[in-house]
Amino acid sequence: MILVTGGTGFLGSTLIKMLIEQGQAVLATKRSTSTIPDFLKSSSLIEWIDADVTDYFSLADIFEPITQVYHCAAKVSYHKEDAQELYATNVEGTAHIVNLCLEHKARLIHVSSIAALGTSKSNKPVNEKDKWEYDPKMSNYALSKYKGELEVWRGITEGLDAVIVNPSLIMGIGAYKTGSGAIFELVNKGLKIFTSGSVGIVDVEDVSKIMIELMNNSNIRGERFILNAENISNKDLLTRIAKLIHKKPPFIRANDFLLSLAWRAAEWKAKLTGKKSVLTEESARAASSKLAYSNEKIVKTINYNFKPLNLTLEQIANTYYNNNTTQTI
Repeated sequence: MILVTGGTGFLGSTLIKMLIEQGQAVLATKRSTSTIPDFLKSSSLIEWIDADVTDYFSLADIFEPITQVYHCAAKVSYHKEDAQELYATNVEGTAHIVNLCLEHKARLIHVSSIAALGTSKSNKPVNEKDKWEYDPKMSNYALSKYKGELEVWRGITEGLDAVIVNPSLIMGIGAYKTGSGAIFELVNKGLKIFTSGSVGIVDVEDVSKIMIELMNNSNIRGERFILNAENISNKDLLTRIAKLIHKKPPFIRANDFLLSLAWRAAEWKAKLTGKKSVLTEESARAASSKLAYSNEKIVKTINYNFKPLNLTLEQIANTYYNNNTTQTI
């Protein structure tokens, strides 16, 4: 039996869709407050369970028939006040999954993040061999994903059958107003500013396909793989999106000083309104970081061809355009 944690999330729901299209039965966890995507509501191959990964006993109750686990559940936040929840979900929750997989001899595919990787010392794209080093300016999210990954490595030394994947920024069909796809909404509303950073991007369908292929290849174990289709500057990414949705691309580069003023102003506004700010010190730092990642290992290992980034952006743009046209009519 297959278990997918975080089944209502962007990655989890896409992965489940692929699994049931292959005729696989899936047990999927969700929070009691989560909404099941419409495209997964009618399938008889999915059994939904309300279970929080931070609750060991709620997980233990469902693990008896499980032989394969895709651990997608995670907390993503760049707000310092969410640190406790980040560590509870991304570290303690992962430890629970690891321990239960060890106990029940289940194979695990763990979704980590490029945020858990080290930095390149040679000005080349980061690869799986680059060493992680602590940085006091590191976000709580990055630190929590790194520590969560350590739990998996600990399990591997204890005999756990596991593989770790480190996706870059995940985009794809369905992500056009929330998560990584929210950038389309910002550009549509007339975003004028871009940051000097760069980012790696991968399509959600590629991540799901690779995870399934790795799960089904029992010869691959005790390994980690970076999943990244293309590295791109923030300016270039925003320009491509603007052209696809027929908007003017941003033209003002935000330097470190302007970003510093912006996140401070955003946090003051958040305090006054009681609403969380989209821009924080941690997210501003991430937006100005120049990041690049190598996909050489996964490409060579399973001979995989990633979907071109332009195609991913075109598909999101079409979804975005169709939904907004429908709403306008």
